[in-house]
Amino acid sequence: MKTNEMELIAQLKSNAVEAFDRLIEQYGDRLYWHIRRVVVQHEEAEDVLQETFARAFTSIGDFRGDNESALMAWLYRIATNLSINALRKRKRWALASIDSIRNDLMATFEQEIDHSADEIVVRLQKAVLALPTKQRLVFNMRYYDELSFEQISTATGQSVSTLKTNYHYAVKKIKEQVGILELD
Repeated sequence: MKTNEMELIAQLKSNAVEAFDRLIEQYGDRLYWHIRRVVVQHEEAEDVLQETFARAFTSIGDFRGDNESALMAWLYRIATNLSINALRKRKRWALASIDSIRNDLMATFEQEIDHSADEIVVRLQKAVLALPTKQRLVFNMRYYDELSFEQISTATGQSVSTLKTNYHYAVKKIKEQVGILELD
């Protein structure tokens, strides 16, 4: 592990404000896009991202890792849980299951999409949004965020074998909907 990473973690644990600024700078974009792919709406993603960093700030003392990989997985776990909680809030509002709010997510995506976007990208994103929540989370973290199954396991609390199964089915469903793509 790089000395800078060890220093950052030590500074975070001592609640140094500059360290949290570096944390936000280092992980802000990645976490934003992870959250955005879950909740879809920009404003909601911004809110969840802010809450993610606030939660990280207040609970850094509970962080037990000592390397960048553990820190990233810990942040992804916070962001994922808060994103799912945001979907649950929508569920309560809509009196529907989390997986049944796909239509809402799809409508939001279609409103926010750049109409000059490549058709294959749009089809891929629609296929991803059509996945059940667990498969969508695993697919997003593995395909877009390029996390290892071990990192995803740490972030989600699910076993690696369960994650691999969910990813396999997600890829299969996406290929069926979009056509043959190299997603592996």
